[in-house]
Amino acid sequence: MADEDPSLPDPLTRWFAARGWAPRRHQLEMLAAARAGRHALLVAPTGAGKTLAGFLPSLAELIESPSERLHTLYISPLKALAVDVRRNLLTPIEEMGVPIRVETRTGDTPHERKVRQRARPPQILLTTPESLSLLLSYEDSAMMFADLKTVVIDEVHAFATGKRGDLLALALARVQRFAPGLRRVALSATVDDPDGYRAWLAPHGDIDSVALVQGDKGADPNIAILLPEGIVPWAGHSGVYAIPQVMAEIETHKTTIIFCNTRGLAELVFQQLWKINEMKLPIGVHHGSLSLEARRRAEDAMAEGRLRALVATASLDLGVDWGDVDCVIQMGAPKGSSRLLQRIGRANHRLDEPSEAVLIPGNRFEYLEARAALDAVEQGELDPDVFRPGALDVLAQHVMACACAMPFEATEMLHEVRAALPYSALADETFERVLSFIADGGYSLRAYDRFKRLTKGKDGLWRVTSPAFVAQHRLNAGIIVEAPMLEVRFKNGRRLGKIEEAFGAQLSPGDTFVFAGLALEVERVEATDLIVRATAKQARYVSYMGARLAITATLANRVRAFLHDRSQWRRFPDDVREWLEAQQYRSAIPGPDQLLVETFPHEGRHHMVAYSFEGWNAHQSLGMLITRRMEAMGLKPLGFVANDYALAVYGLEKITDPAALFSPDILEHEFVDWVQQSALLKRAFREVAIIGGLVERQHPGRKKTGRQVTFSTDLIYDVLRKYEPDHLLLRAAWADARARMTDVGRLAHLLDTAGERMLHIDLPRVSPMAVPVLIMIGRESVPQGAGEDALLMEAEQIAAEAMRID
Repeated sequence: MADEDPSLPDPLTRWFAARGWAPRRHQLEMLAAARAGRHALLVAPTGAGKTLAGFLPSLAELIESPSERLHTLYISPLKALAVDVRRNLLTPIEEMGVPIRVETRTGDTPHERKVRQRARPPQILLTTPESLSLLLSYEDSAMMFADLKTVVIDEVHAFATGKRGDLLALALARVQRFAPGLRRVALSATVDDPDGYRAWLAPHGDIDSVALVQGDKGADPNIAILLPEGIVPWAGHSGVYAIPQVMAEIETHKTTIIFCNTRGLAELVFQQLWKINEMKLPIGVHHGSLSLEARRRAEDAMAEGRLRALVATASLDLGVDWGDVDCVIQMGAPKGSSRLLQRIGRANHRLDEPSEAVLIPGNRFEYLEARAALDAVEQGELDPDVFRPGALDVLAQHVMACACAMPFEATEMLHEVRAALPYSALADETFERVLSFIADGGYSLRAYDRFKRLTKGKDGLWRVTSPAFVAQHRLNAGIIVEAPMLEVRFKNGRRLGKIEEAFGAQLSPGDTFVFAGLALEVERVEATDLIVRATAKQARYVSYMGARLAITATLANRVRAFLHDRSQWRRFPDDVREWLEAQQYRSAIPGPDQLLVETFPHEGRHHMVAYSFEGWNAHQSLGMLITRRMEAMGLKPLGFVANDYALAVYGLEKITDPAALFSPDILEHEFVDWVQQSALLKRAFREVAIIGGLVERQHPGRKKTGRQVTFSTDLIYDVLRKYEPDHLLLRAAWADARARMTDVGRLAHLLDTAGERMLHIDLPRVSPMAVPVLIMIGRESVPQGAGEDALLMEAEQIAAEAMRID
């Protein structure tokens, strides 16, 4: 690579010089890799100019050899990031005066522009995996991509290991067939396994074809844990107790981003900030459920420096570069070191200036997690990336997209699919089953014409059966399957965004709720629309059923180590240290390899609390399984609650042998039975049926309600369970339910090792460490932020009992 010419064309050289800049080493190495014709993975810290490094070869080539054809495709995990990159890329292009057109294409792009882009694409197109997949469903896709030179994948860690990564890997294999000389580039600041990503990026997993370019280390971030008056609450996980201090941070910084782990918390924090915003500072809110107009207003205001603060979710925690942001606040625990590093990087987006961030833990366990996250970031420890085989529902969607564009021969398609690493080991028989599923729905459904999407001609080529199926695919394709939504709008038609149908179904005319930063009153419900008006009445916060972030194994292991190593306790606030000392006196502190299980009476019930630190998802699943086993054993369970650190179950009979409840065979018996009888598998099936194209969400001019989609998928699910239990989509749904919805890997590890590492202590009353989880009993369904004061008061009462020395 060093032998390649790293020099820039004159317009780029002059542009750097005009700013007093010089290209960084890794930027020139990316240029050299391009001139050597190599794919490249760039791993560099936030603020190192990764995006410019990715585009630099493209700009150089388009300056030296101008072309009107599509030259570079940029893939982003977020619509907001694509828009931000376009804004930042246009500035140097305009200042250099070179004729390079840059456009975005996402689900928010107007239809007329999308049509024009296919006929006359820009030289640089910024898009998402889903929009690229849709482009490949058109007859002119081969011509559109024939001269493509480069694909730049930004924030590759955000989707490579999931279903969106599967779709993108398949799309890249397709585009590579159209443009054999295509060069692939991936960018990230938080990659734990560079070789894994190099294999994912390369055609046919040829890791040696991908150059690894690593940027120089930037300035260490300046991160603090905010503790109002040095007090860490016993319970809660929102951090709203610190709202006055958050407002003080906003007042003393130029621009602040306040990150929240959920949309509901973002709305709550925004409202709480406005209540005490005596200086009337401009503050905005941004999350994925808001309307395009609302999101764009917030993004533009931030880019132009018109906001002092923005409350946001993960919708903005990747790559967005707003130069005036000088502080990031994380409400609640970050749940992962990689996520924290990404969010911190939104502040002082420069390599040589430290990012400033403040963490606000919601409770005492979250304080330990926040401290663990800080240490992990300081020591450069990232959360591991787990690559797995590609999902079959995604493969079915991709093959259908290819068929919409042109007929295909099965052997050639299989060879192309295997060029994508997630599908490199795909068996012939499995691929044949995928084709059979697309062709007629499978054995149990083939009698119905509505499932006959493909047919094989006498020439051996597979074709779409009817143009109606092409239109159906383009209208319904996508990997992100959200919960059924209702559109929230005013009577005049102004749209505010969407809320989940499950929450909206609880609302009647006159009910009030907070959304898009406003208190709203329901006027009426129209099919999939919720008509509202602004109100000054007291309103509740919207609740969401979306996936909950669980603490990563990396941070969980560090928290275990903190608990065991008393020399670390001096780093903690007095109340946290006293809490742990009381726990050691009253019960025990578990070692890094121990599973502490406490049993004790409380308020007329018998409780068992297990401190396993395997994350909320695994604990939720375990709670379901243990209470089922308790029922079978006559222990009369009443319920369970869980957080990231512990699971508490309670009932009418005392648990004398916890080991029997944690037996590994629970996964062979209760787990399988529970998943198959619960709604869990049906929900998973709904997702794979939608992604695989078996059930459509939209018809031309009409969108199905969530109830209609659920009715259709449940009906098909019951038919397949009865007549074809080995159906492709049932297998895919089972894999999803096990791996994603229950975090079964961590659950299995917990159960496999519980017996040999369990420390059971029977206590006369609640222990100090049990307080944060015990306080959740009876509050599992309470919307975030509701009754916060009552929650804290109740926590103090239970804590007084736990900390009492006698």
